[in-house]
Amino acid sequence: MLDDPFVLAGRRFTSRLIVGTGKYRDLDQTREALARSGAEIVTVALRRIELKPGQGSLLDAIDPKRYALLPNTAGCYDAEEAIRTCHLARELGMTDFVKLEVIGDRRTLFPDVEETLRAARILVKEGFVVLPYTNDDPVMARKLEDAGCAAVMPLAAPIGSGLGIRNPHNLRIILESAKIPVIVDAGVGTASDAAVAMELGCHAVLMNTGIAGARDPLLMAEAMRDGVIAGRKAFLAGRMPRRLHAAASSPEGGLLE
Repeated sequence: MLDDPFVLAGRRFTSRLIVGTGKYRDLDQTREALARSGAEIVTVALRRIELKPGQGSLLDAIDPKRYALLPNTAGCYDAEEAIRTCHLARELGMTDFVKLEVIGDRRTLFPDVEETLRAARILVKEGFVVLPYTNDDPVMARKLEDAGCAAVMPLAAPIGSGLGIRNPHNLRIILESAKIPVIVDAGVGTASDAAVAMELGCHAVLMNTGIAGARDPLLMAEAMRDGVIAGRKAFLAGRMPRRLHAAASSPEGGLLE
């Protein structure tokens, strides 16, 4: 959809699907899944990969001419740890775009929103373009926007759960007031989940396990691509009003007696 770009911190993208790079069988499958997804932004967990390209590193599967790299702070449990990880990405010459993820609970992987907000404020002051993973709380979304984040990334459901959007009403509230992109992050399990997120008006969807955890990850990458596109088109088209009772599809006037 070339006439409907996704604009993130001044950068324009055609695809509204952002994909992760974990849990694939091997680098070849990773590379092919990324290609079939049509994604232009790819996120990488810095604390969980070998950082030396050419030595079997995940980075070997990511063509820097084709994809914008989005390093993330997955595995961090406090603001200081997340900030150090972002500094590492900068030192490696990756990018100033970072996905900020500060986990508050090891079992549910829900975010620690207080630590996330604290880290976001510091990173924004240091010149990073911060995309924070957070819960679906409209108040926290507003605080992160006020802190200078380039987008807000509320979860649909717990990371890796595949449960789909559990609270569309909160997402609607966030969308009503946000002046920055809203990107659904975590919990998307299949293409219909991605389509629902886009139909709500979300600007993009980020996923990893929904593709990598499928029985056929390559086919699911294509399905997720198509689901995001279909959902965005439906949002732009505007759905028909919901009615309690039936309405005839054919005109009733002018019928022959």
